[in-house]
Amino acid sequence: MPEGDTVYQAARRLHAALAGRVLTRSDLRVPRFATADLTGRSVLDVTPRGKHLLTRIEGELTLHSHLRMDGSWRIYEPGERWRGGPAHQIRAILANAEHTAVGYRLPVLELLRTQDESKAVGHLGPDLLGADWDADSALRNLLQDPARAIGEALLDQRNLAGVGNVYKSEICFAVRVVPWLPIGELPAPERLVTAAKQLLEANKDRPVRQAYVYGRAGRPCPRCRTPIRTTTQRDPSGRERPTYWCPKCQPAPPL
Repeated sequence: MPEGDTVYQAARRLHAALAGRVLTRSDLRVPRFATADLTGRSVLDVTPRGKHLLTRIEGELTLHSHLRMDGSWRIYEPGERWRGGPAHQIRAILANAEHTAVGYRLPVLELLRTQDESKAVGHLGPDLLGADWDADSALRNLLQDPARAIGEALLDQRNLAGVGNVYKSEICFAVRVVPWLPIGELPAPERLVTAAKQLLEANKDRPVRQAYVYGRAGRPCPRCRTPIRTTTQRDPSGRERPTYWCPKCQPAPPL
């Protein structure tokens, strides 16, 4: 599931394949930008911003993409077979003489003026893996609504950018708190911010993300061997998302 660490890795791969090279092919398969042609322009850099990707292109243009649940960018060598999914799922193709980047199932793809990037990502809080990371600002954002459940507050990208549903469960496990506790009731809430930063930093260079509770329902807790439990919790958009926790290490508050 794409979250801050995997988007960081995707940006690094795209930057290595595209930056400093002239595009020999450009194909944006979304109606609004289907006629846009970036061929002949150089890619300047590819930068992650939370769970967003900003591909900056010569001529003060930025291709903004978001992976959400199952989008991906794949890099291919000349002549290599594309394996990211059927052709009808391809939303973008950017190619140079050495590499082809193919974007599959991208729910967000738009071409912006670079000076207008704030329209796409200006609402985001401090980026856990970005140069703008500010722990104090992230904590202030999280505490703006003390009655809000911790899990929902962590998922709100306006508070801090990069936490998705996997890290919501992992951060709460690290801090030994259930995700539905009101954030104002958590002693030393700065622990959430510290744990978030540590977890994403630890996984940003790993090919396989290390998880302690997410996706492990019924399996023993790595701390106490109690079976991990799962339930659902609403995210900021109102969708029910799976949540995992250890009932012994993360005792629920009394009703």
